[in-house]
Amino acid sequence: MIRNDALDRLPVRHAVPELLTALAERGTAVLSAPPGTGKTTLVPLALAGLIGEGPERRVLVAEPRRMAVRAAARRMAWLLGEEVGGAVGFSVRGERRAGPATRVEVVTTGILLQRLQRDPELAGVDVVLLDECHERHLDADTAMAFLVDVRATLRPELKLIAASATSDAAAWADLLTVLDGSGPAPVVWSKGEGHGSRVFFAEPPSGIRPAHGTWVDPALLRHVAATVRLAMERHEGDVLCFLPGTGEIARTAGMLAGVDAEVLQLHGRAPAAVQDAVLRGSEPGGRRRVVLATSVAESSLTVPGVRIVVDSGLAREPRMDHARGLGSLATVTVSEATATQRLGRAGREAFGFVYRCWAEASDGGRPRFPSPEIKVADLADFALRASCWGDPTAEGLALLDAPPAGAMAAARAVLGSIGAVDGDGRATERGVRMSRLGLHPRLGRALLDGAPEVGVRRAAEVVALIGEEPPRDYGDDLVAAWRAARQGSDGYGARWRTEVRRLERSAGEALGGGGGGISRESDGASGERGGASGEGDDAVAGLVTALAFPERVARAREQGGYLMVSGSGARLAEGSRLRSSPWLAVAVADRTARDATARVRLAAVVDEAVACRAAGHLRSTGEEVHWEDGDVVARSVDRLGAVELTVRPLGAGAEPALVREALLDGLRREGLGLLRWRREAEELRERLAFLHRELGEPWPDVSEGALVDRAGEWLEPELSRASRRADLGRIDAGEALRRLLPWASGEAVRLDELAPERIEVPSGSRIRVEYGGGRPVLAVKLQEMFGLAETPRVAGVPVLVHLLSPAGRPAAVTADLASFWRDGYRAVRAELRGRYPKHPWPEDPSAAVPTRHTSARLRGER
Repeated sequence: MIRNDALDRLPVRHAVPELLTALAERGTAVLSAPPGTGKTTLVPLALAGLIGEGPERRVLVAEPRRMAVRAAARRMAWLLGEEVGGAVGFSVRGERRAGPATRVEVVTTGILLQRLQRDPELAGVDVVLLDECHERHLDADTAMAFLVDVRATLRPELKLIAASATSDAAAWADLLTVLDGSGPAPVVWSKGEGHGSRVFFAEPPSGIRPAHGTWVDPALLRHVAATVRLAMERHEGDVLCFLPGTGEIARTAGMLAGVDAEVLQLHGRAPAAVQDAVLRGSEPGGRRRVVLATSVAESSLTVPGVRIVVDSGLAREPRMDHARGLGSLATVTVSEATATQRLGRAGREAFGFVYRCWAEASDGGRPRFPSPEIKVADLADFALRASCWGDPTAEGLALLDAPPAGAMAAARAVLGSIGAVDGDGRATERGVRMSRLGLHPRLGRALLDGAPEVGVRRAAEVVALIGEEPPRDYGDDLVAAWRAARQGSDGYGARWRTEVRRLERSAGEALGGGGGGISRESDGASGERGGASGEGDDAVAGLVTALAFPERVARAREQGGYLMVSGSGARLAEGSRLRSSPWLAVAVADRTARDATARVRLAAVVDEAVACRAAGHLRSTGEEVHWEDGDVVARSVDRLGAVELTVRPLGAGAEPALVREALLDGLRREGLGLLRWRREAEELRERLAFLHRELGEPWPDVSEGALVDRAGEWLEPELSRASRRADLGRIDAGEALRRLLPWASGEAVRLDELAPERIEVPSGSRIRVEYGGGRPVLAVKLQEMFGLAETPRVAGVPVLVHLLSPAGRPAAVTADLASFWRDGYRAVRAELRGRYPKHPWPEDPSAAVPTRHTSARLRGER
């Protein structure tokens, strides 16, 4: 019996007529409804004609999480007075409860993508509602892009709805532009009629350090736990507390020991029984509950009994180091949209209270929406789906955000290395089979290539294990974790066994019902078992993991730790039993921006033969000549990516072109000091620098950078004859520099005219000109300049005259001799006469006879 009283309390009912009209007239719509209004449960029933008077339709509702799928299906079935599997059903990976009579089927976005790739027309489906669009998960964005394409090319009658509480409705409306050219899709707004809530800002104490990677300051968690206790003292009802991850949930649960309430932990890896218990609510008159949850509880779910929300203000987002093939999670500040979603959990059943664990002053600095996953995640799966769809570049897909070019290039490189796409990026037959496994392409490769070697069952077991990282308390030894999963009775073990069965079926289909001998061990088997190949668990786990992540095959370093084929360093935890292994296949590792090396979370032992087989496409043998530790190193290297397998010195047999490039690299790194610089060479360089600065072309730029850039030009032929650092030290830099003079134009012969080494002064002396400063300098004894009225010039530039005493000490500096004789000389003369009375000091130096000698000698000469 339909529960009309419950349906009548859902505010979204008032928007249903407008939504139905929009779909009838335009075919697409955006539904914007606040949390708790019933968009996830009432709207699909109305669209299917299960309530109201609309036509009978078959409706697919896509949710971002499995927990939300089950909860939404159960809620809709309850509203109809039925059990799940009748008019309302659901499908998640490894489980389907739906039948011929099902009119509303709730699926994950991943399941929707699988169906679209098997049957792009979605035969028999009349309406698709994509829920929680604001979360911007990659699967959801991809599914909507494919659906828009289906409407445009195959099924214009298919109805599409983008639904969310906080999304950018205008952007989605533009994306769902109506086929008839009448513009963006209509936006249907539903007003909330919830019970309302009051927001408190619980500013944390000073000194809390910002989160980085997956690390969160324990002081913040203590503040969150204290806020939970405070809220419970002030208000009635259950508490829903949002935390970024399972680790923070467990630690906060420990800090709440002794609280007068049942503390429950809700996250995607929680056992189904725990999830169901949380979503059922407590019994009437039962204990209060504190539900510690990740973002899985932000949307599509109602947690009964909740009157209080405590928001830590943090969430986890994926990050991808495309260069090294390492993924990680980053702890980020939640967006405005996410904070609004969390707030909406408080007032769904009664007036609620929200405690935000951040300062009110910082509230306005949050981003409006979460980061689109397409901008930050690994795109290999997306790229394969796009290729199978017929658009390898994804340029023709209706996406709110285009995939980054670098990430797509990295994804296509991965797909090409495992044979999923051809040279043009088009999906191969093998790639199509991989895409239908419901796995990341790397894991698909491991399953398809590993099954013929070790048996389908054992390959499926390892792939299921590395596809969803086991709990940390399973340890970092993949084989030990494998055995724990076989024997485990926890939630992870149950999910793992379900996934193994699914993968076993999928691999059997992809391999044509066989593929190398299918091993049919029971779920509970353990020990060093032989499969079709007779290999033990260590060998099986290592091979399958290496096939999935060839770039993460790692060899032990002499100084400790490991070096991955990708070039990343890696380290194991202290006490790991894997620390003595010469080679590892790393299944799970992460590397934060602050870490120099990756942390190995899960790995299996392999040998060099397996490593070379799995990462064979990265193996290369050849000569390597480079500058290292101050000299040329020439060797023949057999390498696996960044890992050197064997090394042999080349000696004099190295390729000359490679040696020359290594020497040039040495000059770039260490500078021109590697050459032999005599005083004459330094002076020539200074003269050329002066001419280039004052006259420009054709006089060459002889700065460090310019000379290094042209080293292959002015250092020949000596450079091509050199083979090591010592040979560079024998090159006369001065002789080489003369090759840069403008000989072709004839200007080179004017070098001594424009920038002479020496200038003849009135006394007859030839004085060296220094060109190393900002302007040419002539350092000469003052008496030798008597009789000269104008300052000497070089290349039209007045020299800076340093006038010296008879003892060679500085007496005055001038760039204008005439002015000095007139205004400055008198003071200098008075001082010098007292110090050097034997020397002539005429009153009018401009008319005096220049001299290098004393007065007595000067009289004798006369």
